[in-house]
Amino acid sequence: MLYEQFDRADADLGRDDTRWLVPALVAAAAASGAVLFFLIDQPVFGALFLAGFVAMLVAAFVVERRGAKSVVVEPLPVADLSLIGATLALLPEPAALTNAQGTLQSVNAAFRDRFGTEVSPTDIAEGAAREELVKAREAAWRNGQASTGALSLAGHNVVVHVQRVGLHRDQLLWHFGSEAAPSPLEAASLQIAGETGTRLASAGVMAALVDDGGRLIAANKSFADRALGHSASQESPRLDELITSVDGGALHLVAEGVDAPALRGVHLPIDPASGSEAGTLLLFEQGGSASMSTSTNVQVLLEMLPIGLALVDRDGRFLTVNRAFRIAGGLGEEVMPTYPGDLVVKEDKGPVADAVRRNARGPSMSSDLPVRLAHQPGEPVALTVAGLRGLGDAAVLLLLKDNSEEAKLKRQVAQATKMQAVGQLAGGVAHDFNNILTAIIGHCDLMLMRHTPGDSDYDDIQQIKSNSNRAAGLTRQLLAFSRQQTLRPQILQLPDVVSEVSHLLKRLLGETVELVVKHGRDLGAVRADPGQLEQVIVNLSVNARDAMAETGGGVLTIQTYAVRADQVADLGSDILPIADYTALSIADTGSGIAPAILGKVFEPFFTTKEVGKGTGLGLSTVYGIVKQSGGYIFADSKVDAGTRFTIYLPVYHSDPEAKSPAKASRGSRPDTELWGSGTILLVEDEPMVRTVAERALTRHGYHVLTATNGEEALEIVERGDEIALLISDVVMPLMDGPTMVREARKSRPEVPILFMSGYAEEQLRNSIDIENVAFLPKPFSVQELAEAVRRALNQK
Repeated sequence: MLYEQFDRADADLGRDDTRWLVPALVAAAAASGAVLFFLIDQPVFGALFLAGFVAMLVAAFVVERRGAKSVVVEPLPVADLSLIGATLALLPEPAALTNAQGTLQSVNAAFRDRFGTEVSPTDIAEGAAREELVKAREAAWRNGQASTGALSLAGHNVVVHVQRVGLHRDQLLWHFGSEAAPSPLEAASLQIAGETGTRLASAGVMAALVDDGGRLIAANKSFADRALGHSASQESPRLDELITSVDGGALHLVAEGVDAPALRGVHLPIDPASGSEAGTLLLFEQGGSASMSTSTNVQVLLEMLPIGLALVDRDGRFLTVNRAFRIAGGLGEEVMPTYPGDLVVKEDKGPVADAVRRNARGPSMSSDLPVRLAHQPGEPVALTVAGLRGLGDAAVLLLLKDNSEEAKLKRQVAQATKMQAVGQLAGGVAHDFNNILTAIIGHCDLMLMRHTPGDSDYDDIQQIKSNSNRAAGLTRQLLAFSRQQTLRPQILQLPDVVSEVSHLLKRLLGETVELVVKHGRDLGAVRADPGQLEQVIVNLSVNARDAMAETGGGVLTIQTYAVRADQVADLGSDILPIADYTALSIADTGSGIAPAILGKVFEPFFTTKEVGKGTGLGLSTVYGIVKQSGGYIFADSKVDAGTRFTIYLPVYHSDPEAKSPAKASRGSRPDTELWGSGTILLVEDEPMVRTVAERALTRHGYHVLTATNGEEALEIVERGDEIALLISDVVMPLMDGPTMVREARKSRPEVPILFMSGYAEEQLRNSIDIENVAFLPKPFSVQELAEAVRRALNQK
């Protein structure tokens, strides 16, 4: 106000007489010094501030003595903020000087030590504390000063005072004063008279706080109503005037008489470290147990337990249930059934009522009863019924566990076990069938060498070979489902695979289906077989096309995007490990899949299509390829809203120490030259496969030695014949191929090995720790056998 009066007086006078400035400056100095002295309670601070105004007063006298016409009092220059900083440094508590917007101008050392940095006072806190500081700043600028309540800042409880200061009152002085911590006695008194006392009263507990002289300091409403009455005769009565001890130590309230129910008392010292009895908390509870079963403290205890618990009286009625029991029983927050039989289906009501009645009136015992809940009749659960004694009206304890998650896990384990068993069966069938197909395809190739196009038998042989190749494709699907397919993994980008197959998809989807392709950014590379991934995309797209055909067409959306490790938890999947993934999503707008069927879509030979329109191996093949590639696939669908299949493939991180593949030696013949020479030892227990392979190799110029098992092959090796290549089946009776090769390598360490197998190459490489070996998957043609032999020989 003083500065505003100064401005108005200067405007009204309109003359250059400056003599009136002297008393105004003196008054301003005195007022500012008094305000600061009162605010911070530091005489040194006030003296320094007064000294600054005295210096300005001297300057005014000098100007007046020189005969100046007018005097303009300038605000403290920025360069003189060092004076303010030195003044603030005298304060033991944090202090700061800011402008109206809170921009920092100066702080003291205590501020820097407390908050660790020089920032605006409104930026040292977050949330509600920051809002309090902002409100205090605005109020101080508007009203001249303001204070906050107790705030927790940097681990200290403080009260912040903000004062508007400065010659033009354009600055704010912040002072962070310590809040005096209440004594344990004061804190306990506030709690007993406040919310804590109310909660104790609702639990049937009376609480009283007395001093070292035994006088009442505070009490909750329950004690006050019963011991003091609504109109107490004195403000601080002694405890022995309110409570008496009779009948061997039983406690009674004097106001209720000795015929009132006895009380149990507990003495709790408020500050045991002080060694004083001052501030003793007394808790009194009813001596009987008639109401214990329905008291609030029992209910709180039940709510803390993670299992469903309920108390039932002798008549079979519910007394109380906890939240876990409500969830397990399918009850809402406001629904309270009358009898336990109300929770179960009609057929189980009688057994539940009998069990409750038997345990309520007979000897204390417990038993488990299988029941079906009314809200979930398809999942039987165990209801434990136990008799209770000594807990008031409660006679029976019911225990009901929410086993929905457990049942879900059991179904998942059963599904995984079934898929594994079927996969092993499919893998075994495919392996044996591959031997038969190898013989059929090989004989067809040998016959085609003797026939030319135009011969009467040429077309028939080609037809046999074509059907054999179709059967080989079926076995590959079985192996893919059983995760035993031979894959050729490469480091690739999913958008490249989608681009390669998108042209084929446009022809497969037809005119009624619109294809939309979207690619995300920063996609990590994956390691997979590109041909098998294309098969995955085609199978899922064809299924989507068939689903949208029922609705007259739709939109098929293929999308790739990155999923970081910190985003995996947000997906809510218990199956997906924490890692970086590149995701492939294929979504349609078709008819959708019913929830009862969705869990079976990856099972082999399961299909919803009409007879003759599906083998049921499409999605099982997709599942096998994805799992064999180290990925995960999930299906999400809603009836009449479409289906989405999402594939997560782990991001491949290259190994800098990985060795580059060995190159063919100089001077070796190219792989395109299939003819050769040298001795080859062929080990195969299947006569038809052995015969085809022997004839094929002989036709290509090799000398072939044959053996029907591993022992016979070792005998040939020990004869000392020169062997250029050893070809062996992996699975054989008596001695398998890898065992035989290890024994042969002891005398022939440099001989190359070519394994033939109907199982996956990667699976075999992980289980066979042998160097310099090659693999040839079954079934194979004569040309594929010759090419594999040439590659194995060129790697010598």
